[in-house]
Amino acid sequence: MTQFSPDAPARAHSFTLSAADDGLAALGGWREYPRVQQPTWPSEDARAQVFDRLRSAPPLVFAGEVDVLRSRLAAAAQGEAFLLQGGDCAETFADSTADRIRNKIRTILQMSAVLTYGASVPVVKMGRMAGQFAKPRSSDTETRDGVTLPTYRGDAVNAYAFTEESRLPDPQRLWETYTTSASTLNLLRAFTGGGFADLREVHSWNRGFTSGPGYDRYEELAGQIDKAIRFMDAIGADFDSLKVVEFFSSHEALLLDYEEALSRVDSRTGEIYGCSGHFLWIGERTRQLDGAHVDFMSKLRNPIGVKLGPNASVDDALRLIDRLDPDREPGRLTFITRMGADRIRDALPALVEGVRDAGARPAWVTDPMHGNTITSSNGYKTRRFEDILDEVVGFFEVHQSLGTVPGGLHMELTGDDVTEVLGGSGHIDEAGLERRYETLVDPRLNHQQSLELAFLVAEMLSRR
Repeated sequence: MTQFSPDAPARAHSFTLSAADDGLAALGGWREYPRVQQPTWPSEDARAQVFDRLRSAPPLVFAGEVDVLRSRLAAAAQGEAFLLQGGDCAETFADSTADRIRNKIRTILQMSAVLTYGASVPVVKMGRMAGQFAKPRSSDTETRDGVTLPTYRGDAVNAYAFTEESRLPDPQRLWETYTTSASTLNLLRAFTGGGFADLREVHSWNRGFTSGPGYDRYEELAGQIDKAIRFMDAIGADFDSLKVVEFFSSHEALLLDYEEALSRVDSRTGEIYGCSGHFLWIGERTRQLDGAHVDFMSKLRNPIGVKLGPNASVDDALRLIDRLDPDREPGRLTFITRMGADRIRDALPALVEGVRDAGARPAWVTDPMHGNTITSSNGYKTRRFEDILDEVVGFFEVHQSLGTVPGGLHMELTGDDVTEVLGGSGHIDEAGLERRYETLVDPRLNHQQSLELAFLVAEMLSRR
């Protein structure tokens, strides 16, 4: 089975932490640009106090880890690896428990095993976790029964309860975002470095889940992996590469106060790293070329993602490349397309072709979730599993027709057996949404639906 060879431990360079550093001071230039999706903090003094506290806190990730990820994404852009990125739509403080974190990691590991074994391709494993505590919203306010309050923007900003006190933005929540992210990363590193992710434990990853077609198919594949490992053991193969896996963290870099406060200068190179996560992305609502988010992210050394919706033009993509990846560096830029199943086959080809013909080589990743959101007849924000599958198929079809590389999959998923997305082998219908609908923002695939999708993608990759 193809695996990335484990590198020497990623370098944990020292970082200059002084807020007076010229490089870090330059990051604050985003405040001079048009800003969208930023909360209005009620107290500038309170915001500044939290900012200073975050600025002096230890970084959550290190330069060496980020550099390794950049090389992995360069491989994905060339078709030599595949990115699997998944996790909650929006993390919450209350649900950042050991069990729920473990279940998300376990689901991504299972999906990775399906992809790696079924398509013989190394998988870059990345969680939407340890930082995904804020979400862009379509409106600044929400009205219920004649009462209008600020909209819920994620636990990093305010609380979900529909009260004036809960909905007031609180900068102290940025500190709780940091401490919760640190705890999540501690668990993530313990699980992936302490034997839990060893491929010889592939059967144990399925324990605790209910039976069903997705689980049964996974158990069959796990048996095949076991057989391959026994053969390797019999011929004296070295299993060191199976014991530890690389697992990276990612989130949308939405709250620029938080991102700036957690940026650090690598004392060896003088380059600036966003140390809130390994991979940071700019959303469809915040990718304005003259906006604060693009300016801020252009100054970081991290690999950067940008969401592109169905109305994105070739000119948009090329100008974003010029701002964010002027040197055309492999692994620097990832375009995450979120088109919708009914539009991807029409909207994506021109984008991919235009970027290819301009000589740029970003990694292309599909987000089949955000373009397929509907409201059920009983009032739930949901998605149809068949639409999600169809957008994934369309993504692969477009790249196959153009001779380009489908580089990855970006999912909103959970390791729990929620009922938030219609369909799948569990046959969730609209009435079924009422059984276990838990998300506070967008609907997620449950564990079984995630496995079903992984098998489909493995089949598509094997034909690539």
